[in-house]
Amino acid sequence: MLKHSETRELPYSPDQMFDLVSDIGSYAQFLPWVVGVRIRSRTEQEILADLLVGFGPLREKFTSRVTLDRPGSIDVEYIEGPMKYLHNDWRFQPDGKGGSIVDFNVEFAFRNRMLDTLAGRFFDEALRKMVKAFEARANKLYAAGAVSGEGASGSSSSSAHSAA
Repeated sequence: MLKHSETRELPYSPDQMFDLVSDIGSYAQFLPWVVGVRIRSRTEQEILADLLVGFGPLREKFTSRVTLDRPGSIDVEYIEGPMKYLHNDWRFQPDGKGGSIVDFNVEFAFRNRMLDTLAGRFFDEALRKMVKAFEARANKLYAAGAVSGEGASGSSSSSAHSAA
């Protein structure tokens, strides 16, 4: 199983970051490899969504149930697709300076052991790129109205590893 965690301190409020991450319908506009999105259902507490992810000529559909707990957390439960297991979560906490501390965690494994091994080689880089895409989207949407006087800068830490 592959695991990855990132923590970012950003000059945007937990509500703003929650809104950005929960706007699944916009993912194809800014997330690498997401080529299509279909929202099957949405309430204030839950989203059922299909993501079409593409790597060159390969396309895979993932269906997930997303649980929303405004403004503190978003949990993603994998329902169907090419994975053996997938879970990710987002946590949004005030940083005491008008911005937020954003924690992102993901764990997954492919059904195919060879694909799982191959994914491990690119896993860390791919997830860092994805988290940076969320941060760039936040800068695009909120930088002019950022609460903090620090503009769009922030700090980060991350870790990734494989577990047997």
